[in-house]
Parts: sequence; structure tokens; C-alpha cells
Amino acid sequence: MSPHRYRVSHRTLYSYDEDVTDSLGIAYLVPRELPWQRVLSSDVTLHPTPGDRSDDVDYHGNTVTYFQVTDPHRVLDILAVSDVESSTQQHAPEALGVAWERARPADRPDVADAWRAQDLTLASTLADQTREAHAYAAESLRPGRPVGEAVVEVMHRIHADFAYDKTATTVTTTIDDIFEQRAGVCQDFAHLTLACLRSHGLAARYVSGYLATTPPPGKERIVGADATHAWAAVWIPGDGWLAIDPTNDQLVNDRYVTVAWGRDYADVPPVKGVIFTEARTSSLRVEVDVAPVDAAESSGSSGP
Repeated sequence: MSPHRYRVSHRTLYSYDEDVTDSLGIAYLVPRELPWQRVLSSDVTLHPTPGDRSDDVDYHGNTVTYFQVTDPHRVLDILAVSDVESSTQQHAPEALGVAWERARPADRPDVADAWRAQDLTLASTLADQTREAHAYAAESLRPGRPVGEAVVEVMHRIHADFAYDKTATTVTTTIDDIFEQRAGVCQDFAHLTLACLRSHGLAARYVSGYLATTPPPGKERIVGADATHAWAAVWIPGDGWLAIDPTNDQLVNDRYVTVAWGRDYADVPPVKGVIFTEARTSSLRVEVDVAPVDAAESSGSSGP
């Protein structure tokens, strides 16, 4: 199957009621180059123009944009536009059929990248390995069960048991909060997946990116379109990472654009930073558009 080509436009606008004299920030807005994803072009522009800016690669291999704006401003406009080709990642059935206990990095010193995956079996601030998370996952991680089957069932159950509700949680919501609310958004469901699987020794990473906005013919619009999205990926020995989306109850496919991954959201927020100002009020507006390149080109627009 031919890859799908998308144009991703992500605009972040910060507004203040007084001048900001210094703004320092970092951004994770450039998609990753991957075996199943090709970045044709990517550009991040800021207004006002930063006096200092650099791009680097972090520990997880993500592209990070660092910037400092010292010109007084009341609006900071950050626009990232990328053209990406995305394919569906393929997995070997025999790899997914390994017993889940044999998919734990600690038990697989024979696999070359197990040492790197081991870091993603540990608890992180937003994906704490609580007793409730361990017990919840244990219902699916039965002894000897194939890792692919077990992980997909965890995804199905989270989708069924937790409601999508934008008002239920915040960016600092904990795993205990998610169980109490029985609701959340994609970020929360990704964190819950990490906590559940890591608590049993599996390696799982938080992935940030986007979903294509145009649904397939005859399909309903996918939850999370026109916004940043988050999902999880689980290490499969000798076969890479199985990416699952509990928000939409499906394996990640060629409608997803991967930007960055890490231990949890705190590792890869789209934009974060600090400012110096006497402003008393501020606002944040985010505009995201993911569209087939031919549609974007025919409209003559590369931004929202």
C-alpha cells in the first residue's frame, strides 16, 4: 500500500496584556524520520524572530527547538509546518506471539536493544505504577499469553472502561486521578497504558503526534482530529515497538504522524518555557490542521 502524504500545520499563539521582555522556550514540533515515516520538509517559524535559536536532538532522538525572544512583545506566534509521508508499520506475527513474560527487557539480554528499552519499564512522574494499575493490567496479562494479544486487550479495555471527557483532567493528572474519574483525554489514556504495562515489567513509551483530519469513506470522524494526539508504544523483542491508541481503540496506522516520544508527556510537550513580564492576564490558542497534501496544495494554504 502506498504511503499517505500529509501536511501538518501547528500554530501556537500566546497573548499577554503587557509586554513580555524575555521569553525562553523549547518546542517539540518537528516530526521524526522513521522507517515507516518520511519527513519531506519541516519548518518552525517564530514571531517576533528569536535573538537566539538552535535545533538539537534529545536523549530519545527527538528534534528539539530552543529559542529566546528578547524583543518586547505581547503576542508570541509559533508556527510549525511539515510535509510527511506515513505508512503502516508492519510486525512479524511470530514476534507478537511471544509470551508477554518473554517480552520484558529485563528477561531478554539476548536482544540487542533490550538495554535501551529497559529505561522505559521504570515509573515516571505522570505514569506512576500504582497497585490499581498493576491489578487492572493483570486481568489481560495472564501467564503465557501472547504479548500482542494481551497488549491489544489492555487497549480495548481502557477504551471501553474510561470515557473521553475534555473537562475531566489536566496536564498534571495522576494515574490515581484517572481511575477515580474513569475519564480523561488521549494523554491520560496513554499514561494509563504506560502505568499498566510498565508495572508488569514491559517497556512502554509515550508518543506524541497527530491524526489525519479526513476520515476514510463511510467512517465517522476520529476522536482527537484537529489537535495534538498521544498514544503508547510497547517494546516487542526483535521487532521494534507496537504502537496502540487506546483513545480510538486501534493500532496506529498510516493516518498517524509521529513527532516525539519519551517517558511521558513531560518529556515531549509541544511547547514549554518561561517568560519575564508584568502582565496580569494571558491567553493561549492552539490551531492544528492535518490534511492530505493534495488538498492543502489545492487550497493554496500551508497553515490553519
